[in-house]
Amino acid sequence: MTRLDGTVLTIGGGGFSMPEVADAGSIDDFLLGLTGRDTPRVWFVGTASGDAASYVERFVAAFDGRARTSVLALFGNGPDGAIPLDRLDDVLEQDVVYVGGGSTANLLAVWRLHGLPELLAEAARRGTVLAGISAGMNCWFEASSTDSFGPYAPLRDGLGLLRGSACPHYRGEPGRRETYLRWVGTGALPDGYAADDGVALLWRGGELVEAVGEARGASAYRVHRGVDGAVETPVPTRLLAG
Repeated sequence: MTRLDGTVLTIGGGGFSMPEVADAGSIDDFLLGLTGRDTPRVWFVGTASGDAASYVERFVAAFDGRARTSVLALFGNGPDGAIPLDRLDDVLEQDVVYVGGGSTANLLAVWRLHGLPELLAEAARRGTVLAGISAGMNCWFEASSTDSFGPYAPLRDGLGLLRGSACPHYRGEPGRRETYLRWVGTGALPDGYAADDGVALLWRGGELVEAVGEARGASAYRVHRGVDGAVETPVPTRLLAG
């Protein structure tokens, strides 16, 4: 696919998905603020978790009263009022598409079967903010670090709306940082960006605008291949809540 023409927020961890993160929810507030609307329309896509009911319930509870929520359930087991499969183009009317975590590989396969990537790219061109956590971060990039196959593995089959590779939960899960550095250092993954839990990267037109955080001490990193392996450079991260 062509590069992203629009706004995307890639979240390494935190928000309503991870309430254990300090000040969790600040990133969600930041996301809603990107729309410029008092009560934005927010579409939740839980494909990566198999549309897990508990995940959908957490989403609805977190955004209740702050947004007009709807849910896309591609596995057909969504809540009452879930968006039917013959109305996928409803995405073009949304202010935010929020993609949940889970299996990046499964998410990509199911989305492609239903033609959703093209609709999402068009929605972004029309002003919809694309966002996601974990697998919902990975999917927008060309490649990523994933546990979709059990052990951590490099995945080079992303949507490619953002250049390079991604690694969520960077310092929050054992082995995430070490394997990502190794893969970028050897060329198994292209250069990219990593985000700790509680950190999000804001992109416009495919270019990084800023990193923001809801957990003190959490950060984002630019990782590129150097002469002697991967080079890790911190990205200045603005704290959203004190």
